[in-house]
Amino acid sequence: MARNYLLYDVFTTERLAGNPLAVVLDCDGLDTAGMQAIAREFDLSETVFVLPADNPKHRNRIRIFTPDYEMPFAGHPTVGSAIALAELAGEATGIFVLEENIGPVRCAVSKHDGSTFAEFDLAKLPEQLELKADPKAIGAALGLAPHEIGFENHRVAFWSAGVPYVTIPVADLEAAAKIRLDNQAWSELAPRKSEWAMASPYVYCRERVHHDSAFHVRMIVPGNPSYEDPATGSAAAAFAGAIMHFDAPTDGTAQLWLEQGLEMGRPSRIRLELNVDGGKLASARIGGHAIKVAEGKLFV
Repeated sequence: MARNYLLYDVFTTERLAGNPLAVVLDCDGLDTAGMQAIAREFDLSETVFVLPADNPKHRNRIRIFTPDYEMPFAGHPTVGSAIALAELAGEATGIFVLEENIGPVRCAVSKHDGSTFAEFDLAKLPEQLELKADPKAIGAALGLAPHEIGFENHRVAFWSAGVPYVTIPVADLEAAAKIRLDNQAWSELAPRKSEWAMASPYVYCRERVHHDSAFHVRMIVPGNPSYEDPATGSAAAAFAGAIMHFDAPTDGTAQLWLEQGLEMGRPSRIRLELNVDGGKLASARIGGHAIKVAEGKLFV
C-alpha cells in the first residue's frame, strides 16, 4: 500500500532551516510497530502519522514518534501538522482541533505575505518538578564553569508542560556557544522523563543574536550519540513556567520570540505567547511558520 507523505521545515519561513518534520498521511490501519519502523526510516527528530479523529468535530488524530519511541506531545510536529493539513485542504486560515496523546490541542492557522503561520494552545500548562541534582554538576556536564550558570534571579530548574526539561540559564551567548554535553555525566545526574529516556537540557540566555528575540536558546538531546535540536516547541512550553517563576510578567498578554538552531546552521524562530491573569499563567500558546520541502509516497 502506498501512503503519501510530506516533508516540512518548521519554525522558519526558509527551506533547509528550522526543524525538519515528516508528515505521513493515510495512516488508518497502520499499527504502532509500523509507525515506529517508518519513523526510524525517516530518522528525523519526529515523524507525524495522521489518522481519522476519534471525535468527528476534530480535524484529525496525530501520533508523534521519534526514531526510538512515541511522544505524548511535541511542538514542531503540532505546528507542522496544522499547516500541512490546512494547506492540503486549501485553507488560508482556520481554527481546528488535533487529537494528540496529551489530549485535544486547539490550533489556528493563518497565511500572509506568502508564508503560513500556525499556533496552538498548550493542552497542559507548565508545572515545576523536583530537581535533586546540583546546579554546579549540571553546568559541569555541559562543559560550563559555575560562574557561567545563572543570570539575574534565574536559576537551574525542572519544568514540564507534557514533556520535561531541565531549564538552564547561562550568562551570555559566549557561554551558550561553549556547551558540550558529557553524556556519561548527564546520565548520572539528570532526572528521567520516562523509564527509557532522560530529560534534556534546555539552555537559555537573555543576550541574543536578533534584536527582536527575547531569549537565545539551545536544546541538546542526550544519548549515544547526543544531538542538538534546531527548534523545540515542547521545551518552549515548559520554559513558560521558568519565565513566569523568575520574570513574573504583569497581567495581560505577552508575546516572546525565541531564537534557536543558530549554532547548528538551522536558524529557527518560535513565538511563545503568555496570558497572565492575577499574576498566574492563565493560558499559553506556541506558534511559528512552516514551509513544505518535499512530498512523496511510502510503499509500506
